[in-house]
Amino acid sequence: MKKIITIIIVCCINLSAIGAYQPEFSTAGFFRLENTGREVYSMNPAWRFYRGNIEGAEQKDFDDKTWNVVSLPHGIEYLPTEASGCINYQGEVWYRKHFTPDYALAGKKLFLHFEAIMGKSKIYLNGKLLSEHFGGYLPAVVDITNGLVFGEENVIAVWTDNSDDPAYPPGKAQSVLDFTYFGGIYRDCWLIAHNDVFITDPNYEDITAGGGLFVAYDQVSDLSADILLKLHVRNSSNKTFKGTIEYELIQPDGKQVGSLKSNIQIRSGKAINNSGKIRLQNPSLWRPDTPVLYNLLVRVYDDKGSVIDGYRRRIGIRSIEFKGKDGFWLNGKPYGKPLIGANRHQDFAIVGNAVANSIHWRDAKKLKDVGMEIIRNAHCPQDPAFMDACDELGLFVIVNTPGWQFWNEAPEFAQRVYSDIRNMVRRDRNHPCVWLWEPILNETWYPADFAKKTLDLVNAEYPYPYCYSGSDSEARGHEHFPVLFTHPSNADHRWAIKEWDPKKTYFTREWGDNVDDWNSHNSPSRVARNWGEQPMLIQAQHYALPPYPYTSYDALFQTTQHHVGGTLWHSFDHQRGYHPDPFYGGIMDIFRQPKYSYYMFMAQRPPVKSDLIADSGPMVFVAHEMTPFSGKDVVIYSNCEEVRLTVNKEGKVYHYKKDPERKGMPSPVITFKDVFDFMTDRDLSMFNNKQEDVYLLAEGLIAGKVVTSHQVNPARRPEKLLLWVDNESTDLEANGSDFVTVVAAVSDKNGNIKRLNNYFVKFDIEGEGRLLGGANILANPAPVRWGCAPVLIQSTLKPGKIKVVASVLMEGSQMPVSAELEIESKPAILPLIYDKNEAASISKSIVTQGRTSSSKTDTEREIERLQRELNSIKLKEVEKQQQEFGERK
Repeated sequence: MKKIITIIIVCCINLSAIGAYQPEFSTAGFFRLENTGREVYSMNPAWRFYRGNIEGAEQKDFDDKTWNVVSLPHGIEYLPTEASGCINYQGEVWYRKHFTPDYALAGKKLFLHFEAIMGKSKIYLNGKLLSEHFGGYLPAVVDITNGLVFGEENVIAVWTDNSDDPAYPPGKAQSVLDFTYFGGIYRDCWLIAHNDVFITDPNYEDITAGGGLFVAYDQVSDLSADILLKLHVRNSSNKTFKGTIEYELIQPDGKQVGSLKSNIQIRSGKAINNSGKIRLQNPSLWRPDTPVLYNLLVRVYDDKGSVIDGYRRRIGIRSIEFKGKDGFWLNGKPYGKPLIGANRHQDFAIVGNAVANSIHWRDAKKLKDVGMEIIRNAHCPQDPAFMDACDELGLFVIVNTPGWQFWNEAPEFAQRVYSDIRNMVRRDRNHPCVWLWEPILNETWYPADFAKKTLDLVNAEYPYPYCYSGSDSEARGHEHFPVLFTHPSNADHRWAIKEWDPKKTYFTREWGDNVDDWNSHNSPSRVARNWGEQPMLIQAQHYALPPYPYTSYDALFQTTQHHVGGTLWHSFDHQRGYHPDPFYGGIMDIFRQPKYSYYMFMAQRPPVKSDLIADSGPMVFVAHEMTPFSGKDVVIYSNCEEVRLTVNKEGKVYHYKKDPERKGMPSPVITFKDVFDFMTDRDLSMFNNKQEDVYLLAEGLIAGKVVTSHQVNPARRPEKLLLWVDNESTDLEANGSDFVTVVAAVSDKNGNIKRLNNYFVKFDIEGEGRLLGGANILANPAPVRWGCAPVLIQSTLKPGKIKVVASVLMEGSQMPVSAELEIESKPAILPLIYDKNEAASISKSIVTQGRTSSSKTDTEREIERLQRELNSIKLKEVEKQQQEFGERK
């Protein structure tokens, strides 16, 4: 019998002490509540993995010792940052998890909750098939209560296949698809344990508008709101259950502001629905600028007063209404401005779709930082962690059913689409961030009656107020939908809306892309970050206000309230199947590193500092690098009333003042014409030895006072590497799955990043972490792009310090000095179930853990630094002589 490690940690974090914010994530649709008899365990660590098909792998006694060991989320393989054009694996894979259940679980109801498994899948326990699932974006839930054997090893086996298959949605072959399927068990797996009288799982029960907890709202205003509650409780015991359901509503400061109790009786083997209402006076309403979340505590008591089940759910009280020509209303009032945001695919560099919860949260945070207020989930329901983040950060979400330009006439295809719609609503119905359901199939010529059926399904699954669905305005059956997707009338006339229906509300689901044709895909919007200044400036201008009629930020702000906003295509660069190039139109690259357009978007947010978790307040950004190849014009993005640009010390000062009467985007792009001259830099630097006097200083002013500034200096000789962690100030969790982006940059001695650089950076790691990917996918060593080389660092199962060292690949006496960074992973928040012996093989199957042979000691690094200082002194003589002989004149 193998020893099992079960780690249970209760962690109290003093945010003021550590200066960080730690998000929390739901599990199977709820948050754990102490002393309710309901427990949650992570099953993510230590799964045996095999790529390909193999006979008998579902059997308990199958020999899998030669298989690699991985942890979930897992996407089959690591891929290069340029991973489009169908280079990813498609086919069958197997996962097997060995574990011996703790006797504390005996007598409990036990469910395995897979958040998603890509493609079609089969789930086995000890050789017995428990479930077959079709589709890669919604939960697969199985009851393992009667199949577990206590006192010995058990094996969960999962077969999955992400091959092209038209029998279930999306259905389209990846080679003609605008995104990538990737594969594997790419989201979390939870073990849910509770008593035999329990609150059910809506995705398992398969009941229309039922199962689990349903929270809806009615009569919402600043004065009061009705909170509608519906709970489904099942009795799997062998006797009738009598007890009480209690709801307790807690506002953010911990004060109870509402409660409700109901007596229940459930016969053995049966289930009941319990409905009720809490009327809340003077509610704090949820909206993007104040995303207030209450905690709803739900407990089930027996007739002796003991709690036998329960959990916590975060809720946001709000009303959503679409009023045709009067536009979008939130909480009983016109919203008053266009909702601007972006689409989001779920893939990330190296790992594909197998993204840790913390990354989903950071994605949402980065998008909120730039002032976005709405995200369209393209083209599928996305990770529950992303939905949690949008609740918390104040981002509306358009929730999509899986589909893209494909229809299959076989009846089973439509039925599986309908099943996806039902389960999508059941999973996400309690999220306050849900703005709109998109149950149709994206850009698809489906049968005429299909659209109406999808709308009816959503309304049946959500039979309460404030539920709306949207459709393309050109799609069959669009006339049934209250919200239609189209381009505004001031856009390109070939796409712009021609006739307005006063009973419909309009929104642009995708804007910004502008290809030459749909084969080549050349576009002013599609710009890789490493292409540099001019392409990025063109992208940002195209998104802001292009010199031709097109849907843009400015155009969306010049519509009537009949057209309520739009979501950019796309927030991040992402991989595609049908084209050799990734989609480069993101305002951030695939590592989430910003392009110039990121700051253009940020300039549209209000200049007022708020209490939001996300960044807020005034900003100014100089989109110019001061290289010999930089343009003479200097572009600034700022949300301030005025901008003052100083060019070099004691140089010319330029002024810009925003026109308060101008209609359109809040903060147009600011361009100071004919400002930069490289020859001025040359004269000050070489002949006057005044390198420090060369800069561009932009200052943002409000009410005549400087409130923010940004200074750019030209990057000089590459002297050293910089190293930082891109984690939005959140912790790295030691659960074996969490990871973080660490970025190395080439800089001069003053820390100015050398954007124009072609080095490779190698990373070495010591301690409780591992590098994801290796030289075979250009992950490590990593090429420097736009001055930076990112890498992914994953935690182990043990909390502790991680040392990362970055060095240039080809070292020499004149090459930049290496950099060092220390990260500390924190204990796992939820209990982890895994086999200790299996887990010991994880590092071997991913990448060698611990100090590698190329890592440097502290003494070696100090010698390296001193050598650079000596070289610098020697080079002064060379520079002096070159100047004396006129080599640079």
